[in-house]
Amino acid sequence: MMENKGLTVTIIFEAESANYGESLGNVASLKKITRGKGEQYTYISRQALRYNIVEQLGEPLTPVKGEGSGDKKVMQFKAETTIAEYPELDFFGYLKTQKGSNGKKRSAKVRLSNAISLDTFKNDTDFLTNKGLADRDNGPMNLAQAEIHRSYYRYTLTIDLDQIGIDVVDGIELDNTEKNRRVDKLLGTIEYLYRDIRGRREDLKPLFIIGGVYDVKNPIFQNVVNVEEGIIQLNPIKSVLSKRVIDDTICGIVDDEFKNTEEIKNELFAVNIAESLENIRKKVAEYYESN
Repeated sequence: MMENKGLTVTIIFEAESANYGESLGNVASLKKITRGKGEQYTYISRQALRYNIVEQLGEPLTPVKGEGSGDKKVMQFKAETTIAEYPELDFFGYLKTQKGSNGKKRSAKVRLSNAISLDTFKNDTDFLTNKGLADRDNGPMNLAQAEIHRSYYRYTLTIDLDQIGIDVVDGIELDNTEKNRRVDKLLGTIEYLYRDIRGRREDLKPLFIIGGVYDVKNPIFQNVVNVEEGIIQLNPIKSVLSKRVIDDTICGIVDDEFKNTEEIKNELFAVNIAESLENIRKKVAEYYESN
């Protein structure tokens, strides 16, 4: 029986206007949450992050089909698909309805938080015009606006390592080599993640990362990684580094991106991003090799 192990990493990246919600009139509105005394923070939803991960994972996309009719028609994975062929189902779970039964469902074994901005939204907007096309026709231009926001963002990825490659519903268990391959490829996708939106390609790769493989499955650093005036706040991070997790924690940082880079290196033994992820991959491989 496999040890009860979890992988968690909290990541900071920088991006601009990477997830829009409902438009208000002729204004494209960014997805936002409000906190405290009314401060607004933009966010990139976990569904958006999942979409980009699946798109860039380089594995077969799970076939889908429409169920129901008319306005009640919904898309879901085909009933015959399994985690054996499709890592997407292995990572993010599924719900397959079937007439005359409760259907089949499997919870996600890879969980994502929303990527929430670390800087407040200041109501900046961009005027949108298609002047090039309007000039060709000598006609009037339709004016529109889009909210814009550039900020550091933070999100957390958590993986139930002991449940990857196992589906009790379909009676499937993959070998440990394949389990390790899948997690390794997922971490490789995170390392160079990007998002295409409105003609732009936004870079979502980590500028700072902290986490590791632990005996607990808690998203340890989700609520303690913050940036203020270009400085990663070190005390909140150190305050959660208990004896239970400190020895297994790995940290990576991009040189000179933050004002206290050298302090982070000295206090958290941070290395570059590629090396930190490689160290986490080695821990994952060791876990699957030993079980």
